[in-house]
Amino acid sequence: MSQPQADTRVLFEDVSKFYGEVLGINRVSLALPPGITSLVGPNGSGKTTLMNLMAGLLRPDRGSVRVLGIGPDRPEALFRALGYCAQYDSFPAGLTGYQFLYHFARVRGLARDEASRSARTSLERVGLADAARRRIGAYSKGMRQRIKLAQAMAHDPSVLLLDEPLNGLDPVARAEVIDLFRALAREGRHVIVSSHILHEVDLISDCVVILKNGYVVAEGNIRAVRGEMQNRPVQVLVRCDRPEQVASRLFEDGCVVEARLHEDRAGLLASTKEPDRFYLALNRIVTEGRHTIESIMPADEDVRAVYRYLVGASGEGA
Repeated sequence: MSQPQADTRVLFEDVSKFYGEVLGINRVSLALPPGITSLVGPNGSGKTTLMNLMAGLLRPDRGSVRVLGIGPDRPEALFRALGYCAQYDSFPAGLTGYQFLYHFARVRGLARDEASRSARTSLERVGLADAARRRIGAYSKGMRQRIKLAQAMAHDPSVLLLDEPLNGLDPVARAEVIDLFRALAREGRHVIVSSHILHEVDLISDCVVILKNGYVVAEGNIRAVRGEMQNRPVQVLVRCDRPEQVASRLFEDGCVVEARLHEDRAGLLASTKEPDRFYLALNRIVTEGRHTIESIMPADEDVRAVYRYLVGASGEGA
């Protein structure tokens, strides 16, 4: 008889959590596969509550949470399966980066040689090998952020919960950490990231969960989420010569609800509720030969646009 396959998902089944009379999250159902999942929402939307429920630090008032098939009633198995990088840090005074990771590994029960190897490997993966012998108290904010990430990874977990992991990193370090996230995802791990930096969410995510007031308002691949929003006009950036005349033609065809010049005046941003008709109109304009259209691209198949539609915010502050 074949053995049942292990569950590789993070599951929320009709989960609610309240803090007294204050709502944390309400009626959340999710099935997150391996890969990079980003949790997006304004302050107080429920992102950290979701992470604390996954980590077993909170128990739901309703419903159930299981990580790779493991529930909070098996804390030792759960803590082996996941690593948690909290948004805020508090380090033992006076320890070096290496000592910090080594002693955590020893507390987990690793032998001295294995703990040393784990500490060095984790430092290398986050780009802190050269700072291993420096005291954490002298680390910059970006270095402290990376040592937290190293500690979360040190026991080789299958699920990483990372609350605002890119905060404080310079552009080079951000790129390196994002590459690390992608490498971990390729290994079949869960990398679950809470972030308010929407263009980076859009850059790294396989899946996005958008929260508002404790509710999940959208989840999945960002293009699929955008495709389900049928009542919202689709925005298209058209790079062309004489964009005013192209906009006038599109209005004559009745296929746009809004068109405005792009800020660089080398194209126009058009909104349409009938994309098929809109693209046919552009084809006619091209075949007439009176205008040169250099490129046509969707302008709202990203997290920022979907977030603005669903949450009502205008920019990066998630």
